[in-house]
Amino acid sequence: MDAFSPTPPPWTETAIHGLQFCCPRCHASANKAQKAWINRRAPVITEDYGRRWQEFYLCECEQAWWAWSSDRPPSGFRENKG
Repeated sequence: MDAFSPTPPPWTETAIHGLQFCCPRCHASANKAQKAWINRRAPVITEDYGRRWQEFYLCECEQAWWAWSSDRPPSGFRENKG
């Protein structure tokens, strides 16, 4: 499965919005997903002219869900510039 494929995989058709950036059914994080796909063909432009994409995940509990890339929690790998 190529997360950057231009064609959405069939499992994305039943995805529901994960408002907390986790699986709405079992609350597992995106890192636990079996599969992922990013809809890079249809970015949404934000008020400050940034871009965000829909990120789709197929959870280990078999629930397909999506969330906005801008809602992703901060990574522990990013350097703190404070």
